[in-house]
Amino acid sequence: MVLLAGWPAWLPAEHTRDWRQSTYEEFIRGTSHGVAVRSDGRLELAPKFSLLANPDASYLWSSRVDSRGMVYAGGGSPARVFRLDAAGKLATVFESDELSAQAMAFDKKGNLYVGTAPDGKVYRLSATGEKTVFFDPKTKYIWDLAFGADGTLYVATGDKGQIFAVAPNGKGEIFYSSDEAHIRVLNFDQQGALIAGTEPNGRVLRVIHSSRSNTAKEQDKGADGTTAEGFVLYETAKREITSLAVAADGLIYVAGIGEKQKAGASAPTTVITSPQGTTTITGGGVIGATPPGQATFMPFPPLLSSSIYRLSPDGSPEELWSSRDDVVYALALTPGGQLLAGTGNNGALLEIDGRGVFAQLAKSTSGQITGITRDNAGKIFLCTANPGKIFSLGPGYEAEGTFESHSFDAQLFSQWGRVDWWSSSATKPSPASTSGASRFEFYLRSGNTEEVGKEWSRWYGPYSKPGSVDCPPARFVQWKAVIHDGHAGDSIDWVSMAYLPRNVAPVIDAVAVQDPGVRVQGSPLMQTGQIPNVALRLPQTANPGGLVITQSGPSTKFEAPPQGFPQKGYQSVLWSAHDDNDDDLRFAVYYRGEDETEWKLLKDKLDQKFYSWDSTSLPDGAYYVKVTASDAPSNPPALTLSAERESERFVIDNTPPMIDGLSAKIGAQAGAATGIALTSISVTFQAHHSTSSIERAQYSVDGGDWILVSPTNGISDAREESYSFTVEVPRGEHTIAVRAYDHFENLGNAKTTIVVPTAKP
Repeated sequence: MVLLAGWPAWLPAEHTRDWRQSTYEEFIRGTSHGVAVRSDGRLELAPKFSLLANPDASYLWSSRVDSRGMVYAGGGSPARVFRLDAAGKLATVFESDELSAQAMAFDKKGNLYVGTAPDGKVYRLSATGEKTVFFDPKTKYIWDLAFGADGTLYVATGDKGQIFAVAPNGKGEIFYSSDEAHIRVLNFDQQGALIAGTEPNGRVLRVIHSSRSNTAKEQDKGADGTTAEGFVLYETAKREITSLAVAADGLIYVAGIGEKQKAGASAPTTVITSPQGTTTITGGGVIGATPPGQATFMPFPPLLSSSIYRLSPDGSPEELWSSRDDVVYALALTPGGQLLAGTGNNGALLEIDGRGVFAQLAKSTSGQITGITRDNAGKIFLCTANPGKIFSLGPGYEAEGTFESHSFDAQLFSQWGRVDWWSSSATKPSPASTSGASRFEFYLRSGNTEEVGKEWSRWYGPYSKPGSVDCPPARFVQWKAVIHDGHAGDSIDWVSMAYLPRNVAPVIDAVAVQDPGVRVQGSPLMQTGQIPNVALRLPQTANPGGLVITQSGPSTKFEAPPQGFPQKGYQSVLWSAHDDNDDDLRFAVYYRGEDETEWKLLKDKLDQKFYSWDSTSLPDGAYYVKVTASDAPSNPPALTLSAERESERFVIDNTPPMIDGLSAKIGAQAGAATGIALTSISVTFQAHHSTSSIERAQYSVDGGDWILVSPTNGISDAREESYSFTVEVPRGEHTIAVRAYDHFENLGNAKTTIVVPTAKP
């Protein structure tokens, strides 16, 4: 009652509900700034994420850091490499006519090597800025570059799936030729062996120098030009390996994307179209050269699946993470050993622990995070695409982070009560805090439009402890959490907002009066042995296919549909109703005659949405029923609301038709041709009813089958009908019975006896 003081029209009732958020799926719908969203349903302060530079590039595809700590990022279009120095000054250090600078690597002397695409070359850029062609593999695709411990440059290529080994003097040869179309990425394990990722079978290879004899090597080299042996460590379920990361403990992390195609299909995942008309593959997207000389980066299709695998030093694999929403472009390890994944197509940076629990650390303002690298001090740098930008991560945490929830629709105009939250670290002192103030603060605002805008209320708060709020009543609400002086382990585990929707009257959607002679019962009453065989006329909002599921609030109610079966003299009515507060409803049924003004109660205190009664207790005539619904079971008397709805006109008729003038007259003899003497009998009668039309008539001779007879005017459509028919019978006494039905299946009958005399000798 304290929460609602000052608003007498609002009283605590069973309407009070909670909007609770505690899962990743709920939190990820919000907007975070400096707050990480964890997959186990926690919000915590994230490492610092800062924009360092915004080069004039559509996309950046590769990033590296030199020995002096300067950041290099390569991309296009056209192919360019940018350098960012410690002072934040950006410079272009490499340009070429090719479409993209696809890969980069530094040697021990600090020279930069750049692989371009398509139909590109490997360039060497000296410390003084001199650019020369270092190596031309004469292949279509250059995918990745990596330096071995002995100074050998390894070049990953396609579409023949070859790795070239290039000596410091620029002389190169085929080091390994795989069965795959493309060697996409390169890295080294803890023993210095070359690790390669492929496409289109998504394999992880270990490639080492051959241990066979020189003669065998020469024989192999003559066959395929290779001097190395390859071994498949793991064939993933994905089509293409996009990144490899090797941990200090020997674990190998692998990012794979795409679904494998049928055998024999080798279409690339992605394509480049150059200004010269050359087509090639690039990991990441379609690059179309329009207008000439320029290109745009289009990411992997949004439904392309992605997985991250972990290979142990003994070779055993496991899937660590998978998604159909995020596509992994790059992997890297933090100084602490956590795995980072740069993804698209929402530009999210993920951190994944050894148990597969992940956190969305940040979202860049670009579509894709395409490259991750770090310097010797452990600072991490990222490059992006759409557009191309350079960011830094860490090493410290943000001093303050904010998280705004998605707007919540209470469906009804509501009063906002208590905001509550829980943090397992809320009572722990923060080493960074000097003020002693709470590290968690909450704000709330409300509005009556689905889109949050300036027409909403201001932010109310801060609230440093759970309790009541001042947010004005409205249909929508949103909360914001601010984390101050955070450090590792600070988290918000769940947030709950109490609200009280304003009570609204129930609604009776439709009323359906059934045909006469139909009784309705609920499923639990079907043990009577009566088999339901009547199709009921259902109200408009009912579900004719089975269970009626009503969900107008946080709970769900299941209502078994009623069953109908024939029972003479019964009248039934069904209705559908709902309550936006999800209140329990109680119903009453009234009736009145067509010429009457007052409603008489048939039945009250009904929980089910149907009622049947014995209509023989009412005189014949036209009637209406009225159904009322009340939410009294869920509200105090002062707040109880009700609604009512009348049915269409219907008629009760339990009186059978009258049969008058039944007459049978002997006519001429017949049957001479058959040798059986038959006599023709002419029968006439009239059927009439005071209130309804005659539906049909039948006759029977001597207890035989009932035979339909038409009225003399040919159509049964009046309250009085005349009938005439002829039968042929043998000599003797005969009983002729007739019966007539009205529109309500009431039956009237009559009979007459006639004697056909025996012929005189």
